[in-house]
Amino acid sequence: MREGRLPKDRLKMSKFKLDALLDITLSINANLPTTELVRKYESILRDELGIGKILLFKFGEVWEPLLNSGFPESLSHSIDVENDLLHFREIQTEVTQKRFRAVDFIIPVLHNNEPSAYVLIGDIDEEGEGMSPLIKHLHFIQTISGIIVVAIENQRLFMESLRQEALRRELELAARMQMMLIPDNAHLPCGDAIRARGFYYPHYEVGGDYYDFMSLSESVVGFCIADVSGKGMSAALLMSNFQASLRALFTVDANLGELIRKLNDLVVTNSSGERFITLFIARYDLRTRELEYVNAAHNPPVIINKNTGQASILRQSCVGVGMLDEMPWVQTDHLTLKNPTKIICYTDGLSELKDDSGRDLGISPVVRHFPNGNTLAENIDALINDLKISNGNPRLFDDVSILAIEIP
Repeated sequence: MREGRLPKDRLKMSKFKLDALLDITLSINANLPTTELVRKYESILRDELGIGKILLFKFGEVWEPLLNSGFPESLSHSIDVENDLLHFREIQTEVTQKRFRAVDFIIPVLHNNEPSAYVLIGDIDEEGEGMSPLIKHLHFIQTISGIIVVAIENQRLFMESLRQEALRRELELAARMQMMLIPDNAHLPCGDAIRARGFYYPHYEVGGDYYDFMSLSESVVGFCIADVSGKGMSAALLMSNFQASLRALFTVDANLGELIRKLNDLVVTNSSGERFITLFIARYDLRTRELEYVNAAHNPPVIINKNTGQASILRQSCVGVGMLDEMPWVQTDHLTLKNPTKIICYTDGLSELKDDSGRDLGISPVVRHFPNGNTLAENIDALINDLKISNGNPRLFDDVSILAIEIP
């Protein structure tokens, strides 16, 4: 009697396996969510194959339990897959380790010859005193587990690619918006009284550098360059807020010391003391040729006498904006530019660029390329080409900004 029923039993089981694989395949093609795929997988193993306990570990970015049905939660939390399971490359039908006391079988699932999942099975139906009939279905369990795991991992990778694409678009938008804060060279002055030229190269999509040039009256202009500590979106957001505040506060008759203090309060409030901004800000009177400036811990701008080619620097006047809750002191310096002059402001992405010996370049590129009769555009282009800043210089580690002013 029993032997006569075997062909029917085998046919029935073969049909069940084909139906299960078809159902899972159709569910994957229908893009059912992970929870629904796991539910179908659990139903096949528990309801159809009579398995009482299932623990499925899956590898994505890390190893994690995808399903625990029947086992105590403490088991899934206590297993370290890399130490406890990764050495299993074949199906284990005799599990002797004490920590796996409730486990009858361990089934590795390989993808490209590397484990992508592990199925731990326990509380199976026995048939008399002999070997469990589930032995005949272990490879089927391995196959269907592999299909489920690959499908779920593909879903995760697809969602991650969507998230990355959304993030990329947000960064592109943020970069375009940030570039709107940087004055275009076409809008910078290029006349007989004063000339200006800028260059901005963010290390990432968005950066924390900023420079500006403003006409404060018919005869007075202002310019500045700044750098937020740190990088990325948070630095860019702080800088955009800083730019709006500076433009609102920087007027023809504003006291530069008071301006710095107000900006300090703003940065402390907006960054909760976690970031600061180095800043060089100057106001120049075209009639008197007087330059008034504050250097708040920024890289000292280089000032070049065009008649002699001699270079000097405008040194620091106070601590950076946002470094302290209150500015202890702010020194405003004055300088009368009697001779034709170039003033080159820059951020530390330029000055801390390394030479072949690993030393900071400092102001040497500026001193090498600006003391001549060439235009500011030619000076900047020569410097950028020399240092390969726009051509993937591997030593570049930060945003690079340059604002050059020429007073004939």
